[in-house]
Amino acid sequence: MTTSIRFAGFELDPADRQLRRGGAPVDLNGRYFDALALLVGEAGRLVTKDRFMDEVWRGVPVTDEALTQCIRTLRRQLGDDAAAPRFIETVPKHGYRFIAPVDGRAPVSAAHSEQSDFVRLGLSGTAGGGVAGMLGGLFYGSAATPAGGGAISGLLVLLALTSVLALVGGAGVAFGIALAGKDREPRWYWPVLGGAAGGLLIGAIVRLLGLDGLALLFGRSPGDMTGASEGAILGAAVGLGFVIAGRQEKLRIGAPLAALCGALAGVLIPMLGGRLLGGSLDLFAAHFPETRLGIAQVGALFGEPGFGYVTELATGALEGALFAGCVVCGMLLARRSAASR
Repeated sequence: MTTSIRFAGFELDPADRQLRRGGAPVDLNGRYFDALALLVGEAGRLVTKDRFMDEVWRGVPVTDEALTQCIRTLRRQLGDDAAAPRFIETVPKHGYRFIAPVDGRAPVSAAHSEQSDFVRLGLSGTAGGGVAGMLGGLFYGSAATPAGGGAISGLLVLLALTSVLALVGGAGVAFGIALAGKDREPRWYWPVLGGAAGGLLIGAIVRLLGLDGLALLFGRSPGDMTGASEGAILGAAVGLGFVIAGRQEKLRIGAPLAALCGALAGVLIPMLGGRLLGGSLDLFAAHFPETRLGIAQVGALFGEPGFGYVTELATGALEGALFAGCVVCGMLLARRSAASR
């Protein structure tokens, strides 16, 4: 006798061909019920597209869109989200996997436990932030360091500074996004809120330590540098980019969309009176001219004599795009790599 299968408040009854939630039937047609039964029966294992065609459609010729629509409907009925899956995980170009615990047991693949997913996403996003910091450091270092014997050392200092700041920022935002989707009903706004919270916290800490450190070393601080509000806006943009990019089948489409979210945030921040790294470096150079940091030279790239408003908008867009694009790419690559195992 076939027994019911329970998972996360749902009950799948193969004998009665019903899916119930809290005892109430969930509306599913026969084909979609078969697809869900196949997924749940193989919990933790990859179910290929060919298996769906053979065991659900039973040889009836249909397009891939029919399977896509089936999975979309199942996710809607389960309250799932493709960008932050709790039940059905997409394995790009191969098929799908049911990842929720079944009858109180963990899925077959321990690699897909919530804890390991949380750590994997956070670390990968942190690494992506580090890459963004290195690229940003090369840009500012090549444009802002003085020519002559100090050029190489100045470039290395800026490269190290931007890499460390972006690593810390990437860690706060990525772990915030990962934590926001953990043990919760997946909704698109959770990654946005998680990214904003992580960015706000890290921005506040970095600003506090930075200003105190400069005051200790130089006896004065430059004032209004990058802080909590800038971190929250950029973090929210990364979270939104993660949601949008996660819904794309191809990373080469999702990554530019994530970068666009970051670029828009990078433009919005100076428009609201805030500063990102370029603006903060310009403020630092103005208060500490003895450092010979020629950040004003960046303005020449945008037709300005110094680090003016247009330059701040342009560099803000560049910084935001780099940070969001790299953090989101790191997180999505980690998730897809785990899904393909």
